Amino acid sequence: MKNTDLESYLNNLLTVSLFKDYAPNGLQVEGKREIKRIVTGVTASQALIDEAIRLQADALLVHHGYFWPGESQPIRGMKGQRIRSLIKNDINLLAYHLPLDAHIHLGNNAQLGKQLGLTGIAPIQPDDPQCLVFHGYLPEPALTSAFSDHISLALNRTPLISHHQEFTLRHIAWCTGGAQNYIQQAIEYGVDAYISGEVSEHTVHTARENNVVFYAAGHHATERYGIKALGEWLQQQFSDLEVHFIDIDNPA
Repeated sequence: MKNTDLESYLNNLLTVSLFKDYAPNGLQVEGKREIKRIVTGVTASQALIDEAIRLQADALLVHHGYFWPGESQPIRGMKGQRIRSLIKNDINLLAYHLPLDAHIHLGNNAQLGKQLGLTGIAPIQPDDPQCLVFHGYLPEPALTSAFSDHISLALNRTPLISHHQEFTLRHIAWCTGGAQNYIQQAIEYGVDAYISGEVSEHTVHTARENNVVFYAAGHHATERYGIKALGEWLQQQFSDLEVHFIDIDNPA
């Protein structure tokens, strides 16, 4: 597959044109024209690039790419080393941020709900393709601590919990990554608990004062599954492509 054809396919699949994002979605660093082997991962870190080089990948497909607001513009230091590694090895870098979070089937939010075994998974605003907050239901009600244990087993990450007392939980909302500030939307939607990747100081107070249990389950841990699912989808749709998911450990 040509690199530009892969980009066009992914842009269409993830409806990139509907999103105003923090960084460019699509082909960020151009490499060789023909793509046969793809490495997928959460973040285009040097460790992931090194794995792509080791596997002789033609493309690296990630959730967190480059060129974020506030990022230093000169291509030097860590940024220079990463981009030099890609260019020297003729590796394409494709990145999809919010479009991958929001995709109704392959996205981070949909996949996190599946990973947690929730039912009725859907955006809280189903008519808005940019909606980033999803909700669903536990098959059976669970106490606060029991659901924490369930998250730990499902994500291999012990979450931070806002409450020590036990509540009975059934209706859950979530948004992966650094989405703790969406807790107010979850509260207004009327859920029992809200999950995100990160936590701010005020998040805990908001959760406690509104009697909604908050879980911070890790930015990386909550966002492993969308990019993995996207790679598996590509493998299924295009038999000539070889796709490898590499999980670079990150406790954040």
